[in-house]
Amino acid sequence: MRNPTRSSPQLYIAIVHWIGEEIRSGRLGTGEQLPTERQLCEQFSVSRTVVREALSQLKSEELISTYQGKGAFVAKRTERHGFRIDQAPCDGETSIKHVLELLMAIEVAATRLAAMRRTSEDVKKMGQALDGMEGAIFDESLGDGADHQFHKAVLVAAGNPHFKALSEYLDHGIRRLIRDARINTAEKFSDEIQLVQDEHRAIFLAILAGDPSAAADAASRHLSNSGERLRMVHATKVVQR
Repeated sequence: MRNPTRSSPQLYIAIVHWIGEEIRSGRLGTGEQLPTERQLCEQFSVSRTVVREALSQLKSEELISTYQGKGAFVAKRTERHGFRIDQAPCDGETSIKHVLELLMAIEVAATRLAAMRRTSEDVKKMGQALDGMEGAIFDESLGDGADHQFHKAVLVAAGNPHFKALSEYLDHGIRRLIRDARINTAEKFSDEIQLVQDEHRAIFLAILAGDPSAAADAASRHLSNSGERLRMVHATKVVQR
């Protein structure tokens, strides 16, 4: 195997990209064992925690299968997803646009339905996720987990199992998009973090009020602004090259 290039500060994503490419290129064939956790730690100069996060992401894509005591292996093609968001959704402006268009189609419709169908349990879960993001701002942590849980709770509140199933199907790529967006916003535009939180709160309040139009508008505004923030970061990277 060739050596990976580690240019991303998000090291687990660098591992995901590299192993994914090894599989897609055929350098790692179906049923072939991946390097051990120790080997990956040495190869990427990272901790086991980072390696395990990468393997978890690859498993969620069904690119690999893991067996306790045996290690990780390339999954059979019949076990893999027929569709998934590209491995690096934030690497180009066109790719960002395509992913956000998909999210817009799903989440705006789901948010509108959530305002009509949400239960008290749904509201509770959204509120908890919102509090988690608020806490992340206070202690200057990333808060991507709470961000993801908020959007997931909205999709569940839509009361349509197909929204939930589609969300789970796309979960890996969407989680990485959310993580990249929050990292980029925190690092490059720290003053924007509170604005992101305000956008989430607007979605929550519209759903809580049972106002479908306001909820859909808030979701659309949030995703549009997220796209603009990601495009600003991409433009900054291009200038720095």
